[in-house]
Amino acid sequence: MTRYILFHKPYGVLSQFTAEVPGQKTLADFGLPKAIYAAGRLDADSEGLLLLTDDGALIKKLLEPGKHERTYLVQVEGIPTDRAVRELENGVTVQGYRTLPAKARVLEVGPPLPPRDPPIRVRKSIPTTWMELTLKEGKNRQVRRMTAAVGFPTLRLIRTAIAGLELNALGPGEWKELKAPAISELKSMLT
Repeated sequence: MTRYILFHKPYGVLSQFTAEVPGQKTLADFGLPKAIYAAGRLDADSEGLLLLTDDGALIKKLLEPGKHERTYLVQVEGIPTDRAVRELENGVTVQGYRTLPAKARVLEVGPPLPPRDPPIRVRKSIPTTWMELTLKEGKNRQVRRMTAAVGFPTLRLIRTAIAGLELNALGPGEWKELKAPAISELKSMLT
């Protein structure tokens, strides 16, 4: 039986089942079923939604750039200007690559999130701002590189949605198995 699991990856956890160094937290620390794999990755210093499955064809589709949206909540250092938001929306050049156009908006109120452990660094003289970014690609550390390219470094990054699947009320370290209707809807979005 093919399995599809939504997992809220906490900060500091690798998006794989095997540690690279002793003592490193991995997906194996959360009681997840055996023989499933992450359909995409989040860096250890990023949090949020991971889809885990043993459906290789679905994983391949989810990794194709430009095919589906990924939404992130991003806490940045400073207060992004309208110009910076437009640049993110139009695409920016990072490491010699021009990103695809994205959806970007500054949130007037920070989202209700559990605190991160350890907390982000705080500077008394520099405010922070929450943004929502929606991309159709997911290159390595792309969101962090994009916000830095427009002058607002990322302090905290949480993926909240992948191709219509949402994190919703899953807390850090929690997971749930998807039921048939959600799986059918996901597959229809990717065709």
